[in-house]
Amino acid sequence: MADHKNLLRMTDLSKETLEKILKVSAALKKEPENDLMKGETLALIFEKPSLRTRVSFQLAAEEMGGRALVLRPDEIKMGVREAVKDIARYLSRNVTIAAMRVFSHGTLDEFARYASIPVVNALCDEEHPCQAFADLLTIQECFGRTKGVNITYLGDGNNVCVSLMLGAAMTGANMTVGCPKGYEPPKEIIEEAKTIASSTGAVINVVNDPKAAAKGADVLYTDVWVSMGQEEEKATKMKAFAGFCLDDECLKLANPEAIVLHCLPAHRGEEITDSVIESKNSRVFQEAENRRHVEKAALLYALGKLDQVKI
Repeated sequence: MADHKNLLRMTDLSKETLEKILKVSAALKKEPENDLMKGETLALIFEKPSLRTRVSFQLAAEEMGGRALVLRPDEIKMGVREAVKDIARYLSRNVTIAAMRVFSHGTLDEFARYASIPVVNALCDEEHPCQAFADLLTIQECFGRTKGVNITYLGDGNNVCVSLMLGAAMTGANMTVGCPKGYEPPKEIIEEAKTIASSTGAVINVVNDPKAAAKGADVLYTDVWVSMGQEEEKATKMKAFAGFCLDDECLKLANPEAIVLHCLPAHRGEEITDSVIESKNSRVFQEAENRRHVEKAALLYALGKLDQVKI
């Protein structure tokens, strides 16, 4: 499989390839079943529990004629019961592609280093590229474009924020991150996004005032403040993030036709109110469904088959 490619970070992709992934995703959403993964077996490796990642990747593979094997954390205990590099080499002899939902990006890098099959990042502590693909596809569906759309992300500058910021810059969307001091995305990511943005006409900003961030937004986005594995930080984060809830007052500051996005699961009443997630502006479940469609494109990209889809 000499032409396979790992998909571990947004910047593994060129701007042109990201655009193609979005176009392929839209095409596959219209015609979901094909045989492009016939004879392929996807290993879904989990260190973290999941609803959307399990459902979307398994259905993505099966709707394209492939198979999916789900490996739960209690079954393989990666890095505890068995070394990551040993699992990578064993699976490479039995399956044709792996998607991994893990805690550390280092685990992804180590697995990819020893594997002879393509590896897709299904979530780690640093990035969540497949979520960004779903976000961008949803924005395209709602506005007919990404270029020039004003995205506001409220909350923690986490993995979801990082991938979306890079994806926005690559597709010409403007993005403002509103977060408390000390919870901004990594400085090197902000600089990387701004460098990319300079070639696409996008504008990337990071501010510490949630109301200023929300004003005039076309897209209001948020994520949980306390991610899995950070439970001991909850009290500190809840205090730091006071005022950053995506509520009705915040929604009124955005453009009247603004859409609301959330990668789910949502902690209703914390980072987003029930009234906003249930509002006419919400596209949260459209966005969640789109994970399945974009992950088909991600799998095909990694397998070197993206060009086999007519767009």
